[in-house]
Amino acid sequence: MLAVITNPNVAYILMLIGIYGLLLEFYNPGIGLPGVLGGICLLLAMYALQMMPVNYVGLGLLLLGIALMIAEAFNPSFGILGLGGVVAFVLGSIFLMDSDIPGFQIALPLIFGIAIFSVGLIVITVGLLLKIRSKKATTGLENFPGKLAVVSDDFVDGTGRVQLDGALWQAKAEQKLKQGDHVTVVKIKGLTLTVKPSDRPKE
Repeated sequence: MLAVITNPNVAYILMLIGIYGLLLEFYNPGIGLPGVLGGICLLLAMYALQMMPVNYVGLGLLLLGIALMIAEAFNPSFGILGLGGVVAFVLGSIFLMDSDIPGFQIALPLIFGIAIFSVGLIVITVGLLLKIRSKKATTGLENFPGKLAVVSDDFVDGTGRVQLDGALWQAKAEQKLKQGDHVTVVKIKGLTLTVKPSDRPKE
């Protein structure tokens, strides 16, 4: 068993299963199985990696790549974050093992295969989110002004996200808004809401 999990390719796969499993549990709490499986795989990967010549710069690049790809999936940026994420992911995977000894390098076909798989997941996720957002945007838009929403994260430079009718929307405001603030929708343009602080509690 130890000989299997200390294989760099196996440890690499376990680490990615662990990360993706925990992320799936985080974004869909209550399922249980992805979180448990992800936790076990991540612990096994950490145990295996501590016995290997890990390059922590490579590990940092790999984790940065995953973070950028996730950011692209949930905040589409016309592929900028996604492309940067894929590049960082591939480079981090290549540099992960700090050794030229044969057998201590992660197989390139495995790296590129997982990178392609991750890109596919991003494309599918972005497509589904845009489809849902577009459907919501074309249904009852005329009723949006005057509706109450809640700020989901602090606004930066007048922009942020609000939760309205169970969905997250990009929003902008002239006032400084913080997470949890109640706001009123003033107008909607495209898929962006213009909001202002509201004194009324959310219904």
